[in-house]
Amino acid sequence: MDFSLSEEQCLLRDSLREFVLREVSPEAGELDRASLFPARAIRRLAEMGLLGMSIPEAYGGAGLNSVGVALAIEEIARGSASLAVTVSVTNSVCAVPIARYGTEEQKRRYLPQLAKGNILGGFSLTEPDSGSDAAHLRTRARRDGDSYTLSGDKAWVTNVVEGQLFVLVAATDPSQGARGLTAFLVEKGFPGFSFGKVEDKMGLRSSLTGGILLQDCRVPGANRLGEEGQGFKIAMTTLDGARIGIAAQAVGIARGALEESLAFSRQRKAFGQPINQFQAIQFMLADMSTAIEAARLLVHRAAHLRDLGNVTYTREASMAKLFASEMVNRVAYQAVQIHGACGYSREYPVERYFRDARVTTIYEGTSEIQRLVIARKLLESL
Repeated sequence: MDFSLSEEQCLLRDSLREFVLREVSPEAGELDRASLFPARAIRRLAEMGLLGMSIPEAYGGAGLNSVGVALAIEEIARGSASLAVTVSVTNSVCAVPIARYGTEEQKRRYLPQLAKGNILGGFSLTEPDSGSDAAHLRTRARRDGDSYTLSGDKAWVTNVVEGQLFVLVAATDPSQGARGLTAFLVEKGFPGFSFGKVEDKMGLRSSLTGGILLQDCRVPGANRLGEEGQGFKIAMTTLDGARIGIAAQAVGIARGALEESLAFSRQRKAFGQPINQFQAIQFMLADMSTAIEAARLLVHRAAHLRDLGNVTYTREASMAKLFASEMVNRVAYQAVQIHGACGYSREYPVERYFRDARVTTIYEGTSEIQRLVIARKLLESL
């Protein structure tokens, strides 16, 4: 069993760590407070090829494997969870399903543009009345000649406003439930497409999240992704991979919280000595570090299985997402506690980490859904 990273992976990790320290972390707090999209950092990451890191080299991408992508997302999240989820989404839930299920024409039309950062991608499954119950969507897609007409409202979509292309799931045959869903590649310029309100969120405030409104939106038949009735399968397999990305994001946030806590505990003094000399603080730091390492191993195991290509990794992806997302909330809590009153102040990054951590147990499948997935896979193996 080899836990070491390749030379290329170490180079990727180290170069991104330096980039985040130099260009991302200094502006992350200000962008968060103002809810501003990190446009400059996105442009720089596009220049580095990371907006297409999951895209095959044949279509202009970097062609990183899943372990490499997890490393990149962790490093970016260390500085800005908002930036990390923006990058993760355009890769994992937009580019990846196109690469896996798209026609050759779809791949050549969209993947090079995503890889260059000329367009930003997103994914739209959730609706105002449908979250975890993803099989029962109200958004309808009706065949109309050589096109489809889509009508309905989508909610909690990442990369709204700035995004130009969305993998969107709608019901072509509502009577069939999950078997009646179909996926489409929807551009924001299509007639009948518009964005709803941008959510004013607790955390990830530099990541734009909001609704999509479809009012008889005409989508060319050539933009159907996969076959009719294949939408639920496309969505679920896409989310398997995306959950590894969210788990990696959680590890990055937690690592940031730990590193800030280590630095603060060296500087802050109480009773005549740095607080890191007190056993209570040492125990918290030890627990935080151990939990982060355990979560990272789960993330890399799930990513490794995904890279093998011939094994299922649904259970392992859910385990990584469940453990890492619950872990980061505990670690962020402990980081604020170590900082004391300072941790409650926006002058210190741990306040932002605390808010950013909370959503990781909710999106891309709640912790409760992950437990259901894991339990079902366990019972299937009996």
